[in-house]
Amino acid sequence: MLNDTIAAISTPLSSAGIGIIRISGNDALEIIQSIFKPKKQINYDNIVSHTLKYGHIVDPEYVRILDEVLVSFMLGPNTYTCEDIIEINCHGGLVVMQSILSLVLRRGARIAEPGEFTKRAFLNGRIDLSQAEAVMDIIHSKTELALNASVKQLEGSVKKEIDELNEEVLSLIAHVEASIDYPEYDVEELEFSKVRQQCENIQGRIQKLIQSYDHGRIVREGIKTVIVGRPNVGKSSLLNALLKEQRAIVTEIPGTTRDSLEEYMNVHGIPLKLIDTAGIRITDDIVEKIGVNKSKDLVEQADLVLYVIDSSQALTTEDDAIMDLIHDQKVIILMNKSDLNRQVKKEHLKEHLQSATVIETSAVSYEGLDLLEQEIKEQFMSGHIQSNDDTVIHNIRHKHSLEKAYQSVGQVIESIDMGMPEDCWAIDLHSIYESFGEVTGNHVTEDVISQIFSQFCLGK
Repeated sequence: MLNDTIAAISTPLSSAGIGIIRISGNDALEIIQSIFKPKKQINYDNIVSHTLKYGHIVDPEYVRILDEVLVSFMLGPNTYTCEDIIEINCHGGLVVMQSILSLVLRRGARIAEPGEFTKRAFLNGRIDLSQAEAVMDIIHSKTELALNASVKQLEGSVKKEIDELNEEVLSLIAHVEASIDYPEYDVEELEFSKVRQQCENIQGRIQKLIQSYDHGRIVREGIKTVIVGRPNVGKSSLLNALLKEQRAIVTEIPGTTRDSLEEYMNVHGIPLKLIDTAGIRITDDIVEKIGVNKSKDLVEQADLVLYVIDSSQALTTEDDAIMDLIHDQKVIILMNKSDLNRQVKKEHLKEHLQSATVIETSAVSYEGLDLLEQEIKEQFMSGHIQSNDDTVIHNIRHKHSLEKAYQSVGQVIESIDMGMPEDCWAIDLHSIYESFGEVTGNHVTEDVISQIFSQFCLGK
């Protein structure tokens, strides 16, 4: 596969000022030479890498000009894929980009698979797997914080931390296996203690990475925030007020919202994944009942629950049932319709949900929405958000691999405490090494690699 020359459109398929067709592989120079007519003659045998040439793309079969272009020449190994790369910078029309790509394919390239350019960068050793995954995270970043975290990972923050841990593990493996291979040089009891101490230090660093996941996931994916309440208390109106647009249908008819509605908003740099749900109540309507059950499922998966009540009406048995449902969740209670006469006391709400914050809001006047945003920020980030030098993981695959490594380190410590032979230590130390390799890509199957890169866009 790596011997093939691949090509794809690397910019959106829409009308734009510029479109880019990317070619990578051994035949990239030969292909461009056959279709590119430069304004000034080029010596392809001595072309300077990382230069731009002006000219036209010409279809030699029909002897017609397809477009006026700038062609980027980048010679391997100092390129994104470590291969020769040609990028044709043409006009951004859909027809012209497709025409040029079709011509490139006819001249010997094949269409790239999703993420194949980045996959080649990984397979050719330019980046590790964690850096490759960061590329996609950069593309999908929803806030500046998410972008910064992904850029740090692309620069190798996770790789550097894992490499350092790996060095310590390899040192331990060498030490332990030396005592196995050369039993005449017995390991002193004091050295057993030293090995145990090293394992504890490694375990502590792994634990710190694992614990960073919740912060990293929120920065990357957003706080999964579910808006719940009985019908007609103003959940959809609140969603529209937070988004400052009419995203959800609002009527005076109870049960208007029958399915969940998801939207993102930015709260002090934190992406908030808002989910408006069907009003929770007992109903005989089959469709509404499905929506209510889905609302209950979403509550269980939520990072944060915004419980909306109509403060102008007394609480009902339906409110009591909802408070029982969300009792164990992180909850902010929104006493909506605060512009009307209040019929609900904060003290009564706190009796049911003692740890919840109560905020008076109005979806009409926007009262309390600033307080809500500030409360979300304080709850999840201890009142401040700032970048620091700590490595943060935000990929669930990395977390699972690190959890396996953490468990294996614990087994080494347990073996030492139980006085078990060094052979048992060596098995678990190798397991730690393999778990670290799953993060960087040194110990992953082809199926895992293919699954990761299949999520990439076509031209990346």
